[in-house]
Amino acid sequence: MSTPTETTLATGAGLTSHDMVLNIGPQHPATHGVLRLKIVLDGERIVSADPIIGYMHRGAEKLFEVRDYRQITVLANRHDWLSAFGNELGVVLAVEHLLGMEVPTRAVWLRTLLAELNRVLSHLMFLGSYPLELGAITPVFYAFREREELQAVMEEASGGRMHYMFNRVGGLKEDVPAGWTGRVRDAVTGVRRRLPELESLLVGNEILMARTKGVGVLGASTIQQFGVSGPIGRASGVDVDLRRDAPYLAYAELFAPGGPGRVVTRTEGDCLARLEVLLEQVHVALDLADACLDRLATLPSGPVNQRLPKVLKVPEGEHYVATENPLGFNGYYLVSAGEKTPWRLKLRSASFNNVQVLSRMLPGQLVADMVAILGSMFFVVGDVDK
Repeated sequence: MSTPTETTLATGAGLTSHDMVLNIGPQHPATHGVLRLKIVLDGERIVSADPIIGYMHRGAEKLFEVRDYRQITVLANRHDWLSAFGNELGVVLAVEHLLGMEVPTRAVWLRTLLAELNRVLSHLMFLGSYPLELGAITPVFYAFREREELQAVMEEASGGRMHYMFNRVGGLKEDVPAGWTGRVRDAVTGVRRRLPELESLLVGNEILMARTKGVGVLGASTIQQFGVSGPIGRASGVDVDLRRDAPYLAYAELFAPGGPGRVVTRTEGDCLARLEVLLEQVHVALDLADACLDRLATLPSGPVNQRLPKVLKVPEGEHYVATENPLGFNGYYLVSAGEKTPWRLKLRSASFNNVQVLSRMLPGQLVADMVAILGSMFFVVGDVDK
């Protein structure tokens, strides 16, 4: 749907033209859900862009306030449906901090392993779907082949394919099945071996480079003004990763000097740089998964959770936990009044900031490049609306 604005622009040869208001969405294959973009065009050039959100808003933060600490985990893992395990982590880490609870070492390393496997799953989804938005259908089949192998081991451990619900306050729901770590090792090895087949379709592809190189450049100063994080920020040279800079779980050891952890960055800040960061981060996540498996092999069998009272009440206080989710910073600000439900639980999702910056990025771009820019922001609309 489009409508001309009242502004009439004088052009050469006595011709006049009107700015056009164009709605992209809320139902559009490039918007990763029900996001609406209201853009104003002068010819083929974007004059302004306004992301309009809220079509998927479910009021998660208010629902948190009337659910006990066991129940809120099932709500918290749904806003970014591609990284449910990472979503759960922030909630349980905040609660455990206020309880002063120490989680068994085996659970810490299992959580880290599962978080990295979930990171690979999330990245592979975008590595398959982004070329699809640019007109290339083949990469998505390769990406989903690898996703299925990792999904199988995630489902074996948790019972879920998307909403794992495997974290618990004090650890994990239960220990992983016998022989599971060996099957994870095989899955990681298989994905790593076949990944070059997907890369060969993307790296150096002349059509993909023509659509992405130098397109949608996002500067480091704009990143900081809008609070953009994750692979989008690192593609613009903002060298920040909470796993290294504010480590949680086992990341302090993994990102120590000589460890397998490293932060992937680029400086170009364009669509191609964002894709390259995502692709390289898959390799890093697989390295971290292997390191977790090595460490788990040395740990003795033991508990993976703490025994909790029938009614779990959290002492009065407040605490903020931010984790490095696949899409960026995922933060929970928990305020407890000493009851079995939170007094307030504020969610800071990565996609919200990553989408708001579109209002700065899109003006001046060609409408033909809009889909390439939009897809390169790698967001989930549920993570925007919460």
